[in-house]
Amino acid sequence: MSDFSATALAHQAALRQATLRRFWLLLAVGIACVPLVMLPALWNGFPILFPDTGGYLARPFEGTLELGRSALYGAFLAAGIPFDFWLNVALQAALCIWLIALTLRTHQLSGAGILLATVTALCVATGLPWYAGTLIPDILVSAAILSLYLLAFRGDRIRRWETIALGAVIACAIASHMGTLALCLGLIVCLAGWAFVHRRLSDRWPKPRLLAASLAIAAGLLLAPLSNLVIADDFAFTPGGESFVFGRLVQDGIVADYLEDRCPDPDIKLCPYRSKLPTTADDWLWAPGNPLGELGGWRGYADEAQFIIPDSLRRDPLEHLETAITTTFKQLVLMKTEVSLVKDWMAPAIGALRELVPGMTPRIAAARQQAEPFPELLARFNTIHVATAMASLVLLIGMLVFARRGWISPEALMLAGLVLAALLINAAICGIFSNPVDRYQSRILWLAPFAAIIALGTRRQSGADRNRTS
Repeated sequence: MSDFSATALAHQAALRQATLRRFWLLLAVGIACVPLVMLPALWNGFPILFPDTGGYLARPFEGTLELGRSALYGAFLAAGIPFDFWLNVALQAALCIWLIALTLRTHQLSGAGILLATVTALCVATGLPWYAGTLIPDILVSAAILSLYLLAFRGDRIRRWETIALGAVIACAIASHMGTLALCLGLIVCLAGWAFVHRRLSDRWPKPRLLAASLAIAAGLLLAPLSNLVIADDFAFTPGGESFVFGRLVQDGIVADYLEDRCPDPDIKLCPYRSKLPTTADDWLWAPGNPLGELGGWRGYADEAQFIIPDSLRRDPLEHLETAITTTFKQLVLMKTEVSLVKDWMAPAIGALRELVPGMTPRIAAARQQAEPFPELLARFNTIHVATAMASLVLLIGMLVFARRGWISPEALMLAGLVLAALLINAAICGIFSNPVDRYQSRILWLAPFAAIIALGTRRQSGADRNRTS
């Protein structure tokens, strides 16, 4: 063997060893980041609960479908019972870390130090760890958005198993909440529109790959009713959408105006309750002694709600349009990280958990969230979270406005555009079909500073590449 061949083989072996060392170092840092993302839950002493947690968990136990409660996510929670749900939040945290690491790698920002710095920054400056540590499917909404971006714009830089895994994330996220389905459908329409416009632009701008993303959404469309069939013996989507819409119409005064025109009317069961109408959607849906409960609950009142919603739209479409625009804008500007800290609100979840998993009751009661709620601490964090979100949004919008100047890589601009589109679509979906709540928007807002990190990182890298060329 010649000296040249021996040197080449030694060089290849050294490269393989260096690659292997980088892989193990990155894996070790990724694992170390899991408790970092779980820090709010660890500090709380128990995974963070939400009033809806018990409703999700009850689905596989009762074998029934319930208002807005995914049976699939309920089964996911049930699998974590032997571990006091710590396994659930650990998996949610690990999913976020993997998506962050994969996005960094596909933008040539891989490295253990970059991953650790990025995750640390997002844990301090955004609501990411609070939602990853909460036992509801909120964190899966942002996971689906990031997965769609990777499939559409970075498909050539990911491995086949990663493509399958990203598709599974999207499908499970859709089956875990119907709002995620609406958001993903809105985003795929935006991507299709960009693919059409792309034909008139230069090749400098990336063209989205729609096949894998579309198949993932289709898989979610199928998984949602299939999982309900397996768990609750009912091939159907998670029910109750009309109840959330009706609650928003109650809150905006549209139902009151409708009843003013129609009542008294023996065919309208709500007429006798005109004077008792709540002023908020939450009170309409959940308050004790509300008219909805007296009318048979969401199941008993579904038929009339399905009639009044389109009939009121036909009678006064302008009022519907005005309130839809208003609620979308209200939802768009809500940015505070939200954790349920009011004991009265937590009563349904605590009661359900006490019945379903009685052995956990002492540990749940001892958690800070129940024993000594911490609104002041969360308020201090929100000072940082809101400022970070606003600064990131300004930066992303500025990047798109000055896109032609070439300061930011086209791939990073696509991420910025998709995140902004997701925020707008999410605001419309949640504001119009439910009602504006901080949590609905803030659960995906961490993607804005993450997109900004990607943009700044690729800009620095592009500048270094230009200097080397010079």
